[in-house]
Amino acid sequence: MKKIKKRYIALIVIALIAVGGFLFRNPLKVLAFDLFLSDQIEKKLEQESYVPLVKEDNTIKPEPVVKKNDPFSLMLLGTDQRDNEVARSDTMMYAVVRPEDYKILLISIPRDTYTEIIGYKDDKKDKITHAFAFGGQQMAKDTLEALLEHDIQYYATINFQGLKDAVDAIGGVPLPIKKTIVNKQKDHEKFTIEGGKSNYNGQEALNYTRYREDSDFNRTKRQQVFIDVVANKMLSISQISNIPDLLDIMGENFKTDIQPSMIIDLAKKFMSGKDMDISSFTVMGEGKRIDGLYYDLVDEEDLSEAKLMIDNWMNSRTPVDQLIEPGKAENALEPKATAAAE
Repeated sequence: MKKIKKRYIALIVIALIAVGGFLFRNPLKVLAFDLFLSDQIEKKLEQESYVPLVKEDNTIKPEPVVKKNDPFSLMLLGTDQRDNEVARSDTMMYAVVRPEDYKILLISIPRDTYTEIIGYKDDKKDKITHAFAFGGQQMAKDTLEALLEHDIQYYATINFQGLKDAVDAIGGVPLPIKKTIVNKQKDHEKFTIEGGKSNYNGQEALNYTRYREDSDFNRTKRQQVFIDVVANKMLSISQISNIPDLLDIMGENFKTDIQPSMIIDLAKKFMSGKDMDISSFTVMGEGKRIDGLYYDLVDEEDLSEAKLMIDNWMNSRTPVDQLIEPGKAENALEPKATAAAE
């Protein structure tokens, strides 16, 4: 009888531990991260990835004043760097991060968007992807700020090799590929991505973000989908053990001027709370040939909508239920517009 009772007690204890581990998995995840990894990550970022922008007089630009949990802006660049060749930004996004609300707004600018490249040959117009090739993060930042008429507080850049290796390190990602994708144009890299799979490796994910034979705008949307699935998987508790591998991958593949301590705080914030919600918007354009070259002439209505959303999301006094979601700027209520303008 005593053995049976002890067995039941043991089962109850195991059940309680299991339930507790489920209910408190986020606090436990943050505790493990804080105890075993945060110092290591901060040091690694400081040594290899933290690269503040430099002013023309070769002095470091002052860090932006950002209060904890306030919204902040970020330029995201995905580059096609290979070995020592000149890189272009294959992906360019203006992000607004609202840590307190667990929400991120991603505004994508297609790589062929025709705009002034600030600081290059008297601000000569060209494809926005060339801004990074001509002047690195600083010229890309200046150009994106001019296009959207909003400041950018931080930047983050990752090249394709880093993207591919990071996806492999977290065990692949689920992607909504229903039909097989074949990249076959003669002047494009040849690849095939099988549709209908539950998980895709790093090379497949990279090809998914680069495929554009159905249009550059669809590729931009695929990049938004990719960021969403990667972000959510990396924040899951199962990825804690993969962080050291991700740190090694970062190295030369990842650069940012976000302070390492701020990255640690954000990581703990997003790990401890509810699921992160990402809203995506693309500034569309109309394809046109100019002097024999293809460009996308920006849609002014889309551009105006993007600017309105940035105003709205960057205002810390905008309540979460009054954030203007993509596609709803025209129907924005008057209080929202007022909040954004204050």
